[in-house]
This record gives sequence, C-alpha cells and structure tokens, in this order.
Amino acid sequence: LSTVTARLPEDDDTMAVGKNKRLTKSKKGSRKKALDPFLKKEWYKLQAPSIFSVKDCGKTIITKTQGQKVASDGLKGRVIELSLADLNSNEALSWRKVKLCVEDVQGYNCLLNFHGMDMTRDKLCSLIKKRQSIIEAYVDARTTDGYIVRLFCIAFTRPQDNQIKKTCYAQSSQVRSIRARMVQTLSDLGSSKDLKGLVKDLISAPIGEQIERECSGIFPIKDCFIRKVKVLKKPKFDVSSLMEWHTDEGTDVGTAVAPVAEEGLVAGAGGRL
Repeated sequence: LSTVTARLPEDDDTMAVGKNKRLTKSKKGSRKKALDPFLKKEWYKLQAPSIFSVKDCGKTIITKTQGQKVASDGLKGRVIELSLADLNSNEALSWRKVKLCVEDVQGYNCLLNFHGMDMTRDKLCSLIKKRQSIIEAYVDARTTDGYIVRLFCIAFTRPQDNQIKKTCYAQSSQVRSIRARMVQTLSDLGSSKDLKGLVKDLISAPIGEQIERECSGIFPIKDCFIRKVKVLKKPKFDVSSLMEWHTDEGTDVGTAVAPVAEEGLVAGAGGRL
C-alpha cells in the first residue's frame, strides 16, 4: 500500500515574500496632507431689512465656488435666527426672536427677508403660573402681497379688581368667546396689510394690549402676546419687491425752523405795518 502524505499550509509569518503580494504593495494615498478646511471657505455679510435699525447683522460662511457648485446657490434659503434686541438695539426686546431667510446674494452681501418670529423659552415659562387659565388661538391670514402667515396668540386670565378668591379660572364658554375675539383681531391684522406693514406692527404696535381691551368685557386677561409667527407660503421671488425691504424709508423733511414772533400791528393803520 502506498501512503499519501498531506502537506499542511505554512503560517503567514513564514511565507515567502513572493507568495504574499500584499507585503510588496506601497502605501500610496494613505498619508494625505491635512489641509485646513477653512482655506476653501469665504465669508458673506448678512444684510437685514430696513425696518430694523441695525442693517449689518452678522456674517455667514460657505465653501468657495468650485466647478458647477456655486456658492451663492448654497446660501439662498438659509435661515438665520436673531434676537430683536440686537436688530433694534433695545435690550427690553431680548425675549423676541426673529427668523430671517437669505433671498438673494449680491456680491458678498446676503439680502435677508422676514421668515418668522418666536418667543424665548424663559419668557414663555415665566408667564405660566398656577391658579389661572391659558387661552391660545391661531389663525392663517393672507397678506395683500400674497404671503400666507400663521399667527399664534397666547393670553392668561387674571383676578378681578378687589378679588379675594385665589383662583381666576375662566369657564369654557368664556374661553371660546375670548378665542373668537383673538381670531377675529389676528385675521383683520394679517389680511389688511402687506408683510412689511404686518412685521412693523408685530414689532412695535401693542397688539396684545388691544386684544386685552377687547376681551375685558368677557373676562379680565393679562400678558397677551403674539407668541409665534410662521410664513407658510411665499409668492414667486421678485427682486424689486425684495429691494423694497432694503431701501431706506427716511424721506427728507428738512430741518426744524424756530417760530417767528409776530410783530404788533400799528393802531389806526388798517392792519397794515
């Protein structure tokens, strides 16, 4: 009988160099030079609309134009959230947040347009307390220039004058009546003006106080605010309408002149001097 001897495979450590081709390959491309990614970036200025007192509100960064990837296309549509205190140089408005959207890029300037509004969380939490009712309402309105905005309103009940009872809960029928008044006021506000006029009113006009006065006959309320504003739908982009947001509205009215003192009339001259 003939015997067959099987040969065991050699260990990897004892294999010849010629048999293992992976050992002879050079490590090409494994050690790339670490480049600073910021060398490929560039900065663009953010230009806020003219209704705010501070126009130059910040900067944003983007990768430089490379081939068919244009930098300005990557910037359009970016949403920037800013504090109204920084935009209007008024620290009393630090609880209000404003969202602005990049609509167009001219040179190294990004032209912003209104995109939304909100309240800070700490301000909202400071208003919510025990022993009172929260009344909330929202409405969708179409402005005269074609924007569809959703306005959210919030208010809280307060005790009557000289009230002894600790709680001041409103009945569900009273809450429904107050909510109907809120919806009516917000709908009239949103549909009667263009977006620029609406934003001006939201920033400066005391809309909450107006709602408080209208609802005082149903139940006394306090701390009424436009809690949030969303832009749901925008009309087709138009450069001329965007430039209206960025043109200064200040008209030259001249300087104030001191009033001239009237000279006394001479008696017997028929009123002539």
